[in-house]
Amino acid sequence: MARLLRIEYPGAVYHVMARGNRGRAIFKDDLDRQRWIKTLGEACAKTGWHVHAYVLMDNHYHFLVETPKANLVAGMKWMQGVYTQSYNIRHGMRGHLFQGRYKAVPVEAAIPGYLENASTFIHLNPARAGLIQIGREKLKSYRWSSYPLYLTLATRVPAWLERKRVMGALRLKPEERRGYELYLESRALELGVKADCDELEAQWKMLRRGWYVGSSRFAAQLRGQLRQLGRALQRESRGGAVKREQGEQAIRRRLREGLAALGIREKDLKQPPMVTAEKAALAGWLREGTTSSLRWLSEHLHMGHYSSAGRGSRQMTLGALRRFNQARAKLASLDANAGRE
Repeated sequence: MARLLRIEYPGAVYHVMARGNRGRAIFKDDLDRQRWIKTLGEACAKTGWHVHAYVLMDNHYHFLVETPKANLVAGMKWMQGVYTQSYNIRHGMRGHLFQGRYKAVPVEAAIPGYLENASTFIHLNPARAGLIQIGREKLKSYRWSSYPLYLTLATRVPAWLERKRVMGALRLKPEERRGYELYLESRALELGVKADCDELEAQWKMLRRGWYVGSSRFAAQLRGQLRQLGRALQRESRGGAVKREQGEQAIRRRLREGLAALGIREKDLKQPPMVTAEKAALAGWLREGTTSSLRWLSEHLHMGHYSSAGRGSRQMTLGALRRFNQARAKLASLDANAGRE
């Protein structure tokens, strides 16, 4: 069976889920979980994503994300690649961490009920999986979910986590944190009652098994986009192999700008030593502003092993650290000047 094409459009909302390869754990400890959350935040900074809910389980994760730009695929490729590299390096492993493709189900967020169901499903996962004792432990006691952040002050919430839209779907204001707590804790208790549990599972069937969550009108719109995607792919195949460079040109353009600011010619990157203070600064700057992978950076900056591109200023001499900071200052001035234009 052919894989379903990814539907991307500005303002799309998706329920995203990915499992560990062969059902294995993708989080061995809290440091892994912290790293995943940090990587998600970095992906949001690069792509402009807004996350409405997330939860980390042992061998999979869920999150509800809004993409103001049509860039789910590019962002997910960067995020999963960076986390996999970090995980493999830390645990001395190699190969794939995730099982096949991640699942991304479009959600009709314009109708509040669908957004409510998706976010509730995500936040209730620890209760559904038996990670809390229903009736004896509060759902909010599970740390690795965005739900506890819904109950804290706005100043303690990451900028990339958007609570307003989910709260609005429940006719709650952002400051009505107690109301959201009462709602979600009561839904958790319902999971302990067989009849109520069956009703909730029926509501979530589309989230777990379907290819969209929304009305029949929303489904028709998505099918129209799929037909357009299919025709576009057919045109590409008739014209021969076409390299898809989503984001590639922007990365190369930023690389050229960085090299010019540092006074480095592209051919000079091939000269030894492979790792210099200037290259390290350039790699960090490119990672912050694009979805470039460590492998892409190490290849195009001629830094040898891909881990060198993510090392930053670690293990530098004082002289090299001084050059690194000078290079970062020059690169930062590029972004500052671009912001004033």
